[in-house]
Amino acid sequence: MSTKSISAYIHIPFCEHICYYCDFNKVFIEGQPVDTYLKMLDLEMQLWLDRYKDIKIPTIYIGGGTPTSLSAEQLEYLLERIQQRIDLSQVEEFTVEANPGDLTEEKLWVLQKYGVNRLSMGVQTFNNRLLKKIGRKHTAEDVEETLNFLAKNDFNNVSIDLIYALPGQTLADFEETLKKALSYQLPHYSMYSLILENKTMFMNWVRKGNLTLPTQDEEAMMFQLAIDTMKQAGYDQYEVSNFAKPNFYSKHNLVYWNNEHYFGWGAGASGYVDDLRYRNYGPIQHYLKPLQAGNLPILSEEKLTVKEQMEEEMFLGLRKSAGVDIQKFEKKFQTKFVDVYGSVLTELVANGYVRYNEGEFIQLTQKGLFVGNDVFEKFLID
Repeated sequence: MSTKSISAYIHIPFCEHICYYCDFNKVFIEGQPVDTYLKMLDLEMQLWLDRYKDIKIPTIYIGGGTPTSLSAEQLEYLLERIQQRIDLSQVEEFTVEANPGDLTEEKLWVLQKYGVNRLSMGVQTFNNRLLKKIGRKHTAEDVEETLNFLAKNDFNNVSIDLIYALPGQTLADFEETLKKALSYQLPHYSMYSLILENKTMFMNWVRKGNLTLPTQDEEAMMFQLAIDTMKQAGYDQYEVSNFAKPNFYSKHNLVYWNNEHYFGWGAGASGYVDDLRYRNYGPIQHYLKPLQAGNLPILSEEKLTVKEQMEEEMFLGLRKSAGVDIQKFEKKFQTKFVDVYGSVLTELVANGYVRYNEGEFIQLTQKGLFVGNDVFEKFLID
């Protein structure tokens, strides 16, 4: 029997600065019990790994917040604990999120010492006016400096995140950012349109009429520009928002889109193991409390029915350009694909939203990409 694979997402909720659009589980680092948090995070890892002894962990992703807001000593403590709990020689991809300007030579040395082989950097835009407007504390020059310093230290597996449809952003602004981003010839780029989330400063400003965002048409034009520009530069759009050189697709993110299993460790983290989706307590004291009593910090859990698993298989899998593998679907769920989704399929193919190759795959067309969420909804089984 093959060894079970479960990847790991680890959440560091601390930031040096809170951006105006961000609704991730995060807190300003000053005055926070960071060392206690890291100790309890280690205990959470231990409690889970005591339950799942004979597993392989193919990918680890440390996200946030800002993992690089930790000091070099705290980073070393965290990575050393991970190394003690997980056989890092089996980990194919080990990603840490970083902020331009937060990453020092010493921190990079610590990351490399413990086998971190991929960095994901939140750049968002190369326009300093827009960076200020969205509450980022770095500048385009900081990004340049960080990328040069990574190249100097032979760390080349770097991905950057960009956000489009920012307040006051024009198509020409975004074109400039794309051009600048591509000048670094990085192996991977992620691009997301700005989503207004509740409880963010942006949402408050929009409600008060103090913030103007690009129209839906302008947003669609920016997305199209990203697709065309990346394609011309030789990048595969392997997932709706992700572009990479061949062999540099994010293995960890593919775990999510392939609907595979992963642990979620840390405050507010979500995990998916044994068809059980669970979420941890978000506020730091609420997260620490159960762990200090020796219990897992789980806030909620939900056992997925077969129907729900099928739905997730579809709307996660259709995000990939490769689409959903029909044979895999049928093997996993022991049922014929057309028996479940025959009528939906007919409608979506007729409307030109999906491409279907019988018995092989189903994938979004270019037209379907722009109305992805509407297409995904069709796969919710009544």
